[in-house]
Amino acid sequence: MPIAPEILREVALTEEEYARAIALLGREPNLIELGMIGALWSEHCGYKHSRPLLRKLPTSGPHVVQGPGENAGAVELGDGLVVVLKIESHNHPTAVEPFQGAATGVGGIVRDIFAMGARPIALADSLRFGPLEEPRQQYLFHGVVGGIGWYGNCLGIPTVAGDVFFAPEYRQNPLVNAMCVGIAERSALIRARATGPGNLVVLVGADTGRDGIHGATFASVEDPERSHRGVVQVGNPFLEKLLLEACLEVLETDAVVAMQDLGAAGLTSASAEIAARGGTGIELDVALVPRRETGMTPYEVMLSESQERMLLVVDPEGIDRVLAIFRRWELHAVVIGRVTDDGLLRVLEDGQVVAELPVWLLTDACLTYVREAREAGEIRERRAFDPDALPDLQPAEVAEMLAALLRSPTIASRRPIYRKYDHTILTNTVLPPGAADAAVLRVKGQRFGIALKTDCNPRYCLLDPRLGTMHAVAEAARNVSCVGAEPLAITDCLNFGNPERPEIYYQLVQAIEGMAEACTVLGIPVVSGNVSLYNETEGRSIPPTPVVGIVGRLADVRRCVGMGFRGEGKVFLLGSELATLGGSEFLAQRHGLVAGAPPPLDLELERRVQACVREGIARGIVLAAHDCSEGGLLIALAESCMVGRIGGRFTTESLIAANGRLDRALFGESASRVIVQVAEGAEGALLGLARVHGVPVQELGRTGGDRFVVGELVDQPLSELIEQWTTGLVESA
Repeated sequence: MPIAPEILREVALTEEEYARAIALLGREPNLIELGMIGALWSEHCGYKHSRPLLRKLPTSGPHVVQGPGENAGAVELGDGLVVVLKIESHNHPTAVEPFQGAATGVGGIVRDIFAMGARPIALADSLRFGPLEEPRQQYLFHGVVGGIGWYGNCLGIPTVAGDVFFAPEYRQNPLVNAMCVGIAERSALIRARATGPGNLVVLVGADTGRDGIHGATFASVEDPERSHRGVVQVGNPFLEKLLLEACLEVLETDAVVAMQDLGAAGLTSASAEIAARGGTGIELDVALVPRRETGMTPYEVMLSESQERMLLVVDPEGIDRVLAIFRRWELHAVVIGRVTDDGLLRVLEDGQVVAELPVWLLTDACLTYVREAREAGEIRERRAFDPDALPDLQPAEVAEMLAALLRSPTIASRRPIYRKYDHTILTNTVLPPGAADAAVLRVKGQRFGIALKTDCNPRYCLLDPRLGTMHAVAEAARNVSCVGAEPLAITDCLNFGNPERPEIYYQLVQAIEGMAEACTVLGIPVVSGNVSLYNETEGRSIPPTPVVGIVGRLADVRRCVGMGFRGEGKVFLLGSELATLGGSEFLAQRHGLVAGAPPPLDLELERRVQACVREGIARGIVLAAHDCSEGGLLIALAESCMVGRIGGRFTTESLIAANGRLDRALFGESASRVIVQVAEGAEGALLGLARVHGVPVQELGRTGGDRFVVGELVDQPLSELIEQWTTGLVESA
């Protein structure tokens, strides 16, 4: 019997996929089953376009304890401890309702971490908006920042790192990627695998409502201008705090077999995934599910994405202890089913079967697609543009250009954002937001610590998605190296447009291949991640935005350094002296262009530069380190002076001569470049270290005084620069 196209549209299935479901099932699914299949076969849950590509990523390494396939990845820290990390997107809900969309994105990623048995200790976010002078973008910006701050602050988890970027292509499709890290004893890690037929399935946390129904499918199709307020969840961070503490406490018993959070596709996804990992089946009775709304159907209960809920598999002998703990935390905890040995997800209502599907059909039978990949001709033309065709910057224009870039929302101080986040909660934060290229956190009771950061330059990725993604990996690793940490592992969030279009699929393929190459050469495995596709409206896609979240390990957290210069001392440039204007912030600000080839990237040089910086910090030679990224060398020098509240006198004649142009030397961008300040008398040690690592090094000048002076080009009070830099985001918003 033909099915109405609007029904297939609602569950995000194509006619081909519907026919496949019938063939595999041997019958037509009923509406409940159809909704369950649609949710699990959606792009958001089924990874239809990305699954074949993600196999290219390196996922193992000497420190990896848990790679992709669980709620989060886990990496060895030492002394029996692991760091657990994951990043997720909440882009589509945020475009509809920015405050709750961003807030519940935080709630979801936190549940992924404590579902592994780890205590969450820090959050990071990666945000993308349209031009901030536009009223709607201000609404989105303030809503997103407010939602992240509200949920994290109430939950008691500090938001300590992140990145933000503004570009016209994000007008209709803002991006909110939330990352969380946690600490656990390796022996206490728990996997979401429903084993042991006869074990009980327990639903814990908030009552189930109609919010979030079709959230997974909504995030898996193009849907311009349509209202989706019914699919945006509403968060309750105070309830999640109780849930977090209660779940960690019940894991101290020996009664919990598995734990899974309820995120996209709700009860359907959670139950199917833990059954699939355990090679079992599950039987649920939706009549037992606590509800906050009357008249809910089994379809609605199974697909609700109400927040602050967890699914546990519990040994019957320990059920009384488990339920008693949840009661003490004033949480609903209800036995709603059991693990079976028949491999089926069976849904009952008051004992009557209303849906019955093979678990493998839901989790493994989704079609995957290999599409035509073709680069857009317009992008090739942009990349072929030669910035040298433009007039060079004149010496008299340098100070004015410096001020304009410092005020640029992409470069300006992020204090208006992070001042809304309580980064001091839990008292682990050593280097807070704004003080360094990455956040640094202590691990209580240990000498070692961790560093974390998110990064991605979408201009580079638009112009060359493979090279741009390699830059994202390299810069994220460089950021944690600049505080003294060895990069350990990556969690990625791949944000793209509609992969059914050849030019978008090309971006996705190239980005993953670039990530695989960079991670392989730099020796950093990808242990978890997320893919968010269909980020476009009326055929206008976001730039490819493969966000890289990274965690590094500091052997001695007391040895970390920030980006701010510390007192008087000499400043050096480690790495390449050559830069390019292609894809640069300077080109966008001065000429209104996103064009040219992004900077080349020598991954071997990148590896050596980072190793040199880390060793210099560990040996006490380097007092401050800062990556040269958006805005180039002059911006990096100014930022280190402003953060350290000390001026400096610098010379750039040799760099100008090497680059052949004033604008390229001062504001051009390049990979594998770090400015460092060395301790008095340690200049020779730095030069020797650079020789050992095979890293170019060049003296830039020295710090001191209260003015920022660059040869004959710039001579300004540091206070003026600080005023320009700290008001950029405020003025734009």
